[in-house]
Amino acid sequence: MGETSVAPPLPEETPGDSFFSRAMGVFISPGTAFESIARKPDFLAALMVGVVSTIVFTETMLAKIGIERIVRRSIELSPRAAQFSAEQMDQAVHRGATFGLILARVSEFVAVPVYILIVAAVGLFIVNLIFGGTATFKASFSVICYANLIKLVEAVLGMVVILFGDPDQFNPQNFAPSNAGFFLSPQDTARPLYIVASSFDVFTIWFLIVASLGLSLVSGRKARTLPVFLCFLGLWIVWVLVKIGLSMFGG
Repeated sequence: MGETSVAPPLPEETPGDSFFSRAMGVFISPGTAFESIARKPDFLAALMVGVVSTIVFTETMLAKIGIERIVRRSIELSPRAAQFSAEQMDQAVHRGATFGLILARVSEFVAVPVYILIVAAVGLFIVNLIFGGTATFKASFSVICYANLIKLVEAVLGMVVILFGDPDQFNPQNFAPSNAGFFLSPQDTARPLYIVASSFDVFTIWFLIVASLGLSLVSGRKARTLPVFLCFLGLWIVWVLVKIGLSMFGG
């Protein structure tokens, strides 16, 4: 008689593959977390956390600061502020508040997915086309979704500023004390210097480091962490230079 074949048991999900374990690992052991993601990419839970945190932050900001105050502050910090009379400022705030509220509510749902999509596509280009890696888009997208959890700390700091800071001094473009620009006066500081000081903050660097580590691991280690990070940093510097150029032309 022939032997009866027994199907091998299906592999069970290890504790390190759970969302909670991976999310915590991003902060305390990113290498282990991204090795797990490289074995079994997933992104839905991390993406939803990012979207929900944005909704909570935005709704808190709208309730505590108010859309009109946010719009007024944004205009006051722009190069166009000197061109407005008091009446024109009030009219601009009124018009901007209607559009700003719609934009804020739409951004709650689309800003995080679009941002992650762009960074994941750039990351995939870097590790595969520049360094010859073998990452899939799903793996790249998963890495960036988990790396984006770093921004939760920034959101918490921003919430503290919203709830306990001066509403009239709230800067929607630089809301967390995580960069030198937060402690400078936008009106009294040279625009290029303020942009540089505000652009390179703790969470930007932290995010780029862990994202580079994750992309290195999902590339089959053909792309090393430091070169990937330097590519991201170079692109970020170009973006900062573009913002400086636009500001010098009144943008």
